[in-house]
Amino acid sequence: MSPLSSLPAISAFSAVTGSASSSAGYQSEFPRNSSSSLAAPALRESGNTDDSNAEQPSEAGNQAVPAGDGSEAAGENRKAGAADVSGQAAGGLDEAELEELAELKARDLEVRAHEAAHQAVGGQYAGAMSFTYQRGPDGAQYAVGGEVSIDVSSVNGDPQATIEKMRVVRAAAMAPAEPSGQDRAVAAQAMQVMLQAQSELASEQGAQATSQAGDSEDSSVNARSDTRLQESISGLSPRAIEQARNAYQDIAGFGSASVSSSAGFLPVSA
Repeated sequence: MSPLSSLPAISAFSAVTGSASSSAGYQSEFPRNSSSSLAAPALRESGNTDDSNAEQPSEAGNQAVPAGDGSEAAGENRKAGAADVSGQAAGGLDEAELEELAELKARDLEVRAHEAAHQAVGGQYAGAMSFTYQRGPDGAQYAVGGEVSIDVSSVNGDPQATIEKMRVVRAAAMAPAEPSGQDRAVAAQAMQVMLQAQSELASEQGAQATSQAGDSEDSSVNARSDTRLQESISGLSPRAIEQARNAYQDIAGFGSASVSSSAGFLPVSA
């Protein structure tokens, strides 16, 4: 099997090639921020340890709401702050982590589309898709590399079938919108196998053509001999043909006893 790799961006692809197949994987590592571990960053809440940040009653606050509602307004502010903290805890990602997450999601889609193209075109000669994953800052796994194995072996004893197979393999290797270096290497390998099969097929066809030409020549010679014989016979009268037949029989010892052996050959003229 020949490994077909994933996308060329971000990092190089690794490949492992066997005797009848090879494989390549798209491997990409995104930079990890030391702060982008699974644990969400610590959130700070204002407490009563800092008097300057504590809520202080003021006349201005009392002017914003009807008399007697100051405590209710303070409660609403505390609820809003708690909601903000809760939302931040649910996401737990800073700007850098959000950017990394967006890149991981885009790469995941790109890798899967790349390998799906190999598999769809390769058909029976393509193996299953396999992926390598990276955990994102949100805790989910994202595909950052992948491979599809494809059979690049020839069909034993059938160069024509090998040619047709290698055409499919080559098309599968180049199927993605942006083939990787490993993809192009597999396509080149398939082309080499196909050229070898074409050479073998040409040799077989040449041998068959030579044999058929010899048979045709023999048939032509026999046909010409028969034609000349028919032409020579057609020029004789029935009496001459009969005389020739009798003469042959006499010489061979099959003639009648009335014919003398000393008679020799009879004239064959009309």
